[in-house]
Amino acid sequence: MQVFTLLAKPSASITFTFNDLEVSAIPGQSVGAALLEAGDRVLRVTRFEKKPRAMFCGIGVCFDCLVVIDGAPNQRACITEAKANMVVRTQVGGA
Repeated sequence: MQVFTLLAKPSASITFTFNDLEVSAIPGQSVGAALLEAGDRVLRVTRFEKKPRAMFCGIGVCFDCLVVIDGAPNQRACITEAKANMVVRTQVGGA
């Protein structure tokens, strides 16, 4: 009988930056999932009242997890695969 450990992490990982801090991710993991695992909850702030927004649906339906990735705004962190050396920043406002 074979037993699998579901919580084991792969030995390989990648890193990217979020607001100039290094974040580790598992290959294939979304930017949003990596940021949640790293303890980063606020991904954007609203334009006028600067209210914090974080992951809400986690499947690309809402737009609460918008971030700026490599200079491109309005990227949904929950459905964007984390890539090595990408630069992710908090977004002000939304789409």
